[in-house]
Amino acid sequence: MPLPSPVPDDAASLTDVTFGYTPSRPVLSGISMRIPRGKVVAIMGGSGCGKTTVLRLLAGQVKPSAGKVVVNGQSVADLNKGGLYALRRRMGFLFQFGALFTDMSVFDNVAFPLREHTDLPEPLIRDLVLMKLNAVGLRGAAHLETAELSGGMARRVALARAIALDPLLMMYDEPFTGLDPISLGVVSQLIRRLNDALGITSVLVTHDMYQSFNIADYVYFVSAGGIIAEGTPAAIRASDDPFVRQFVNGEDDGPVPLHVKAPPLAEDFLGRQGV
Repeated sequence: MPLPSPVPDDAASLTDVTFGYTPSRPVLSGISMRIPRGKVVAIMGGSGCGKTTVLRLLAGQVKPSAGKVVVNGQSVADLNKGGLYALRRRMGFLFQFGALFTDMSVFDNVAFPLREHTDLPEPLIRDLVLMKLNAVGLRGAAHLETAELSGGMARRVALARAIALDPLLMMYDEPFTGLDPISLGVVSQLIRRLNDALGITSVLVTHDMYQSFNIADYVYFVSAGGIIAEGTPAAIRASDDPFVRQFVNGEDDGPVPLHVKAPPLAEDFLGRQGV
């Protein structure tokens, strides 16, 4: 069942949003989404369907050509530069591969946003960094260099850095990519536990059905620029939409065909022979 229309207490919302990187190729066409405060919302769909573009709209990196994007009660497109930067300080972002600073230690990576955006004294920054690292189970790795980290550890350090400023809204861009099964479980449960413990709101862009369905409160399925299905993970699993069923079941053929459109094979062979 679709969520009701946006309410003032939503952490974020998109209403009738249309956007394209070029006028002739719209990526999103009139989509509406609610991100209720305190929830984990997953955005799913095939590659290139516009999932990450939703995150860019929320962060104000791009502006919709039509419709409205609201975060924390503010219309993102109407903010001036100072207002946009202030809003972004209330956001945390976990990039697909962590995007740690390779010439900084684990401690300095997490300390970076605190040093950049606050005037806190170093002793207090030290305590805050250790608290954030402890929250992701890596307080004992504070002294390590990024080159010494495994993929799963690097993702957790990036998560600690993303929550350093106690964000209102956390955004995750494919947080499970490239992780082993143990790290997958650790990172997914951290996303859920930190969301609840810190009282934040999370938007999760992912292809990983199992992990996202385990932790999400609500799921949006995007295809061809629109929302083709939405609901709880249980409702999505029960969807009879052909694209959703193909995606959920990992079927090799369906609305997304196995074969790229081409002339009949015999015609191609005959054409090559000059017949």
